Amino acid sequence: MYLSFFGLNEKPFAITPDPRYLYQSQRHVEALAHLMYGINEAGGFVQLTGEVGTGKTTVTRSLLAQTPKNAEIALILNPRMTAPEFLLTICEELGIGVPDSAQSSLKDLVDILSNYLLRAHGAGKRIVLVVDEAQNLAPDVLEQVRLLTNLETNTQKLLQIILIGQPELRELLDRNELRQLAQRITGRYHLNPLSGEETAAYVRHRLGVAGATSDIFTPAALREVHRLSGGVPRVINVICDRALLGAYTQDRHRVSTGVVRRGAAEVFGKRISPWWLPWSAAGATALVLVLGGAALWSLAPWARSSRPAPAPVIAELSAPSTSAVPTAAPGAAVSEPVLPAPAQLGMLLTQHATDTAPDGAFNRLFALWGAHYVPGSVDPCTQAAQQGLECYVQRGSFAQLRLYNRPAILMLNDESGTAHQVVLSGLDDEQARIELGALTQKVGIAELARFWFGDFVLLWRPDSRSLKPLSLGMRGEAVRRLRQSLERLQGVKAADPPSDLFDAELGELVRDFQRTHRLTVDGVAGVQTLVVLNSATAAPNSPLLQALPTHGG
Repeated sequence: MYLSFFGLNEKPFAITPDPRYLYQSQRHVEALAHLMYGINEAGGFVQLTGEVGTGKTTVTRSLLAQTPKNAEIALILNPRMTAPEFLLTICEELGIGVPDSAQSSLKDLVDILSNYLLRAHGAGKRIVLVVDEAQNLAPDVLEQVRLLTNLETNTQKLLQIILIGQPELRELLDRNELRQLAQRITGRYHLNPLSGEETAAYVRHRLGVAGATSDIFTPAALREVHRLSGGVPRVINVICDRALLGAYTQDRHRVSTGVVRRGAAEVFGKRISPWWLPWSAAGATALVLVLGGAALWSLAPWARSSRPAPAPVIAELSAPSTSAVPTAAPGAAVSEPVLPAPAQLGMLLTQHATDTAPDGAFNRLFALWGAHYVPGSVDPCTQAAQQGLECYVQRGSFAQLRLYNRPAILMLNDESGTAHQVVLSGLDDEQARIELGALTQKVGIAELARFWFGDFVLLWRPDSRSLKPLSLGMRGEAVRRLRQSLERLQGVKAADPPSDLFDAELGELVRDFQRTHRLTVDGVAGVQTLVVLNSATAAPNSPLLQALPTHGG
């Protein structure tokens, strides 16, 4: 959705372990080196641990991409199984045929695996077993894993084992009954989260791989990403993905700290405060205590007796100064109030919660079109179609709303995660007009963007009941109406009677219109093009977000 907006070729923050996106921090370089050691050197176990999301699986995928030609890898991703199942899975990964009679016998499975390992050794091959999520191995399976390392020649082990898991794996191997296995671990590495500098480099690296040619996140936003993610790559990915979507819906090409916090709030399902807020709260508390102590001192009898009373300044502080309050000249228009503080819109949504339910919002949107909405009846879009209207459901930005120029229902989420639906009935460069039941309120766009993540539905009245895309070679009344609308809008002298054939001339009119309104220029009048054209040629009494300039009649 936001890829073309930011000039990206693909999503940069997908959580799938794509080796192309492996950021080679010092920690990841060392982790990969430990795993390569496990493949290239004969020995017992190599252990790699790390918190959830620190990049263990991505490192593993990178390891598999660099596997030497003489190595065969048996990769087990879900080791939660019994000992016979575990051995059978190893055989399946290595392509070893196992008779049905041997599939439940530990001895038979070990013998089959041993014979295969000896043949592979004779052929100059190295067999490596990689166990991901190894903290899920049962103790008896771990013991069987240890016994596999007894398969050896006079000079080297026949099977190299790499255990990859969460920190619980270290605790598991610290058990007394598993001390023999722990003693055979020849390499250990723990993958820590990224530092602040590494987090910034990680984000820039992934954006670069995805095709970004400039910095999309501000330096302050990158610091906020690190603070909120703790440097865990998977959490970084999720936060950054939501932040890019948030910036896209606000029509911003740079991601700020506020956008990052709102994205993180959506990810974590709770309100995120700026880093300085606890410190400022503590400072404010200290200031209150100091001022309170000073006030008590000044009110005490000994204070009053030892110094003269202060000059009366309380009236100046509590009574508003006439010079500080703007007054309107007689007859001058008074602008509608703008919500100044971020909390105001949230409070407003809470106070009018009954009016921000879907029925209340659709009732208001239908009324703007002079249509009748029946709560609890059939779905709103069916009711709209019965009255000659169509629903257009989208996820986009304020720029798109200006382009469609029709009142829309915005899906908002307040700080507690409660969903609200409000009607957007007006929009300019800095302010939006929203409807909550009978209340009409103006609010700054930046304020509204704190609660809106791009989902909206609008109504429009098409010229034709057929909404199929119109393209070259088609013929009919819908094509005639399309031609008339474009010719009137673009000041082209119309033929009499107008042709109902979608010819090359009409295709060029469509492309000109699409180019002017920054739509996909394909010469096909699809639904999006028809919605924009419908609002651009709207009748004077048709509901719009902004009044249209007068066009030719």
